[in-house]
Amino acid sequence: MSDISVEAIIADIEAWAAIESPTDQPEHVNAMISHVEALHRDLGMDVERIAGFGKRGDKLIARAPWGNRAEPGVLIISHIDTVHSLGTLDRFPIRRTGDRLEGPGVFDMKGGGCMAVEAARAILRSGAQPHLPLTFLYIPDEEMGSQTSREIIAEQSRKASYVLVAEGTESLDSVVTSRTGSLKFDLNIHGVPAHSGVDHRMGRSALRELAHQIIALEALTDYDRDITVNVGTASGGTRANVVPEKAVARVDVRVTTTANAEEMLARVTGMTAVDPDVTVHYAGGIWRLPYEMTERIAGLLQSAQDAAARIGFELTGGLGRGGSDANLVAPHAAVLDGLGPVGGGAHTLDEWIDLTSLQPRTELLRDLMLTLK
Repeated sequence: MSDISVEAIIADIEAWAAIESPTDQPEHVNAMISHVEALHRDLGMDVERIAGFGKRGDKLIARAPWGNRAEPGVLIISHIDTVHSLGTLDRFPIRRTGDRLEGPGVFDMKGGGCMAVEAARAILRSGAQPHLPLTFLYIPDEEMGSQTSREIIAEQSRKASYVLVAEGTESLDSVVTSRTGSLKFDLNIHGVPAHSGVDHRMGRSALRELAHQIIALEALTDYDRDITVNVGTASGGTRANVVPEKAVARVDVRVTTTANAEEMLARVTGMTAVDPDVTVHYAGGIWRLPYEMTERIAGLLQSAQDAAARIGFELTGGLGRGGSDANLVAPHAAVLDGLGPVGGGAHTLDEWIDLTSLQPRTELLRDLMLTLK
């Protein structure tokens, strides 16, 4: 009989999801942090809360009451912010239908965070002695690139032998062993304004130049190399009878290797104006480096596969298309991502998790906490 309480996990997920925590509302994110802080204190963990800055919420570190904390151990990273705005619960309430739980944030990623807590709780109930110390790190701004959390993620990752990230997954038998990286750019174009009727020939249209830049940028997409370039927003001009002086755009680039990230950085920042009388400026750069498979990650995957086999299912590693905090960890430690529940609908009003996945995948987390050394 399993020592994992699925009902306890569901109760936690429902409680966490009931606390709306959009990234850009730090007081609401901090309400979520306070809830998680109290939970870990009740488990007998030592808790350290780090004040937020830059209009972002607090960070939380909780250390399990076992092992020698001076030694490198296992780090569990979860983010407690969501993309859902305040009031989403009114339109998309938490609801349980059969083997499915729906609600904002249940998949991305409050469900995985609750699973990791139950895995540690099961170890504490059993009195077992893991080989390595365990630390939880809770992040308030992953959905906006962990802008204020990057240093603490790197600091804690350097102290760890292994890092586990319980983001959701698409199937019971999958975990994430690599993720795409991203580059972000602000494109600013300055032309020469003029009256569109009287002095049209004297003007130099920033919007016309923007059109050229958009076509050139999106032509850099190379599906064979897993490189995509997307101009997500674009605007410019003031009135129909004025040659546009200014235009702006936001550019998103996705890559799967560090080499391709560096290549795309050089290609985008090296782009020049088609019209020599117009100035083009790209501001930005690498947002998240790709999380690439290494020998250390392959070894961690093998440990997870062995644990899954003991539980009774197979496990395969693969590429995760979106970014996560695992991208920030990969340069520092062996990391395995996608250890959370099976589900889908992230960032939508159709977000859900499969409740039948909670037990085997929480057992996997518990087994890794117990056996990694």
